[in-house]
Amino acid sequence: MARGVGVSQGFSLKDQLFNADSLRDLASEYQRGLPDFDADQFHTEAVAGLPGRELLERLEWIADCVEAQLAPEFPEMAQQLEAAMPPALDPTLSDNDFGRFIHAVPGILAVRHGLDNHRERALVLLHNATKRFSMEFYIRPFLNRWPDETFEVLLEWAEDSNYHVRRLVSEGTRPKLPWAKKVEIDPLSPLPLLEKLHADPTRYVTRSVANHLNDISKIDTSVVTKTLKGWHDLAQQEPKELNWMTRHALRTAVKKGDADALALQGFHADAPVHLTELSVSESKVAIGDALEFNLSLKTDSKTPVPVLVDYEMRFHRPNGREGRKVFKLKQTEIPALGSVRLSKRHVLKGNATTFTLYPGRHTLAVQVNGRVQGEISFELVNPT
Repeated sequence: MARGVGVSQGFSLKDQLFNADSLRDLASEYQRGLPDFDADQFHTEAVAGLPGRELLERLEWIADCVEAQLAPEFPEMAQQLEAAMPPALDPTLSDNDFGRFIHAVPGILAVRHGLDNHRERALVLLHNATKRFSMEFYIRPFLNRWPDETFEVLLEWAEDSNYHVRRLVSEGTRPKLPWAKKVEIDPLSPLPLLEKLHADPTRYVTRSVANHLNDISKIDTSVVTKTLKGWHDLAQQEPKELNWMTRHALRTAVKKGDADALALQGFHADAPVHLTELSVSESKVAIGDALEFNLSLKTDSKTPVPVLVDYEMRFHRPNGREGRKVFKLKQTEIPALGSVRLSKRHVLKGNATTFTLYPGRHTLAVQVNGRVQGEISFELVNPT
């Protein structure tokens, strides 16, 4: 569930996920599992309540409409929810089988009622439900309410035969899970869970582990680099996959130029590399146009030198506080006693969703293996 949502003009994710058709599917599932469930009543009521509600509010509303036809006592309610579940997601797949948001209802009701002294039954419900749709949001309140007991269950789930359950162990304990409520446990306490999961054979799980480590890197990068070094030494994961996990887990640290994070991937800050040229095509660029720049790097090393080249844009702000954003440029190797020349065309979008551009003096800085080697300024102007 933890995914950024890009919304283009005229596109509504909430309408795509929750509409008359998807709710008809859900109504049919409940009717098949619970013969007394009034599918038409549910459908009419649920659809009528969608307008005016945002995505997560719609989920809560749909759960309201389902709950109205379920038993009031949670143990019986949980049994009904399980009876109405669709078939589990295809266990032969290994990635990108996320499920449908309409199947989040058991998680919502587990939190509503399971936290009231029904921990064990609620966790069984979440275990079953996450095979249909990730319960990463809904395990977190149980970690906050019963951290030790829930952690013991997660240790068992880390060895579950279903990879959706294993992924939940990592994803649900992430310290910075997007969209989710804060989990109050020590952000380093899930490391034993990740230790169990890092050698998982499915990318769906290892991606979550890497994202989890990236979260931790924003708190303590040294813990993450130490953990990854240990995993490389253990050699329990395929080298190609562990190298991918390492890059993914350290992506934030690399952008910040962390020396240990870069060195773990073979890029050394003290490498004998020199920036010999940095130029821009125009000294003035209009918002909406592209800045074109060229750079050259050389080495006096007698052996090839791996380099990771990024560039940082330093944006002018009216309040005087400079905005900064690092972009990837090139991972390459400079031949012995040789050089490389790189070019880039960077579009300065005027309608970017993450930040606003303002006219004024901007700076482009070149970062090689985490170390800034040079910078050049240009003037950003309003389009004519």
